[in-house]
Amino acid sequence: MMGPVEKHLHYAIRNDGAIHLTLIDPEKVTPSSASRLASKAEEFKTAAIMVGGSTSTNTSHLDNIVKAIKRSVQIPVILFPNNVTGISKYADAIWFMSLLNSVDPYFLIGAQVLGAPMIKKYKLETLPLGYIIVGEGGTAGIVGRAVPIPYTKPELVAVHALAAQYFGMRFVYLEAGSGASQPVPKLLIKTVKRVIEIPLIVGGGIRTCHQAEAAVTSGADIVVTGNIIEETGAKEGFREVVTTVRDNGLV
Repeated sequence: MMGPVEKHLHYAIRNDGAIHLTLIDPEKVTPSSASRLASKAEEFKTAAIMVGGSTSTNTSHLDNIVKAIKRSVQIPVILFPNNVTGISKYADAIWFMSLLNSVDPYFLIGAQVLGAPMIKKYKLETLPLGYIIVGEGGTAGIVGRAVPIPYTKPELVAVHALAAQYFGMRFVYLEAGSGASQPVPKLLIKTVKRVIEIPLIVGGGIRTCHQAEAAVTSGADIVVTGNIIEETGAKEGFREVVTTVRDNGLV
């Protein structure tokens, strides 16, 4: 059954064709700076705030970050956990994800089993997600013990995404890795989009309007950026990326 946050995302995609989500790494911000960045992101029409990173997070610090963001915005706050320590009861929802190309069962199902009782206790809305690390993979690939799928193997990525859909996952995320030198290529996005019927999320290495436009026009339903908001302080460059995603969604 679809919860309110998932409905919000689907509604926004239907209206705009594609949407932008802002990723805030709790290890790189204070509650006050997270509040300011999230507020600016909402002003620029990002559809939701994701909170998470690839490294370990102090749970009390995470709680403080999420609470500060919640006080600053009306849009949903979605957890993007790298482990059970990435769960906070103060968020609206959580990407309940399996790292499909990890060689470690912990990241396929182990962490999810450990986190499930906590998620139920906190009454967090779950957003089932097939997470696929491609290209360089970055820190997420190292921490998650993934075998990143090369950009030159789009068909292999596509069958992973299709398997995620058949498992009943309701979103697929192609992750190039935080700060990747090259974002997910157009051909790879197009190849995956042709075989799945669920929303496709693309993130990692997207810093410019051109890169955001390439992702959307290739088939991304959701574009996630994180580093650019930290680098620009949510100023004009960030606004342009968010606007580009929304402007190209119905083209």
